[in-house]
Amino acid sequence: MTQKLPRRTVLRGLGTMMALPLLEAMAPAELLAAGAAKTYPTRLAFIFVPNGIHMPAWRPANEGPLTELPSILEPLAPVKDEITVLTGLAQHNGFALGDGAGDHARSAASFLTGCHPKKTAGADIKNGISADQVAARVVGRHTRFPSLELGCERGAQNGNCDSGYSCAYSSNISWRSESNPMAKEVDPRLAFDRLFGGEDPQEKAEVRAKRDLYRKSILDFVADDAGRLNKQLGVRDQEKLDEYLTGVREIEKRITSANTVDLKAAGIERPTGIPNDFGEHIALMYDIMFLAFQADVTRVATLMIANDGSNRPYPMINVTAGHHDLSHHGGDAAKQEGIRQINRFHIEQFGKMLAKMKKVREGDGTLLDHVMIAYGAGISDGNRHNHDDLPMLLAGRGSGTINSGRHLKYPADTPMNNLFLSLLDRMKVPAVHIGDSTGRLNNLG
Repeated sequence: MTQKLPRRTVLRGLGTMMALPLLEAMAPAELLAAGAAKTYPTRLAFIFVPNGIHMPAWRPANEGPLTELPSILEPLAPVKDEITVLTGLAQHNGFALGDGAGDHARSAASFLTGCHPKKTAGADIKNGISADQVAARVVGRHTRFPSLELGCERGAQNGNCDSGYSCAYSSNISWRSESNPMAKEVDPRLAFDRLFGGEDPQEKAEVRAKRDLYRKSILDFVADDAGRLNKQLGVRDQEKLDEYLTGVREIEKRITSANTVDLKAAGIERPTGIPNDFGEHIALMYDIMFLAFQADVTRVATLMIANDGSNRPYPMINVTAGHHDLSHHGGDAAKQEGIRQINRFHIEQFGKMLAKMKKVREGDGTLLDHVMIAYGAGISDGNRHNHDDLPMLLAGRGSGTINSGRHLKYPADTPMNNLFLSLLDRMKVPAVHIGDSTGRLNNLG
């Protein structure tokens, strides 16, 4: 017989505490108060890709219903009805505005803030508060972590990284205040331990050391508690719990196998858990975001696939030239093809997470129904370094507030920040303006 469970129920064992997914036996207090026991919270995420997009292979041919997807977006075909492609949006404050070169730094810095960063390579950085942190200040009180900042490429927080702009600008999209970026976690192992380990940092370290010594999973420590909980759940919740725990164990195995060398023989330190394969690194970070939303340990997240200006090659898809170098294509068809392949590779990883979200049942819908994930870049054409007509798509239905499966065209130079205000409205976050916003986007719902 199903028993009512407190929303903060966790699995415990040998000093470990592990978050649970949202179950039908739980009803968040803020939702119960509204008389909607089976309503699930809306989650918000922002995904940033560097160096622009090959727009001819990104932009759908026609406005309206998404029928045939362009080459870069083809991997999203299984979730086509859950995405919205938006064109015509701009981040005006990404342009030079008299500051000269430095478009990559401005691209990342203005992406979620809508502000023009101060041109400095010193400690006197100044930007703005990002949309994710505006949301976290309000909805963060409902979850263990107000927000989650992830990345797949390390970045410095000082020094000159782009034509006199601090590295802090090109390495961060999330900003707590004008002078304080939210440092992203790039190590899957550390991100996983932070989200699904215990509350006490010392306790977590001791448990991790014991787990590493005996090669145990976090699930081995909480197995008895999980078994007891399972007996209290209905059939659908039992299936959901099993699906969630299976996902946790899969991520653990992939993190563990990210580096398989004999450390003692090699005379090196314990690996950080960052895979050598960049595709696997991206996939792990997406899976961590997915589990964090499923377990409702946070409702706000950001992920930087790479820092803007990144010159990483992609040998796994036979693109051996650097990404940034290719983006300065000068009209060369071969370089443009390399960019297209990188863009499509990024979308393939994104599509895998969306497919997983679509399989997770939440009430009468799915996890994908209850998210809004804005995916895009702060530069359109990498060769032109333009910050208008930006590539942007929105995944998820925003708990029924977004009419997805469409390509929406907006007038040229419509502020991207109007989109962010529209998303904050759907998170019930009051915000008057962001950057150069002029209002809300119409036609989303």
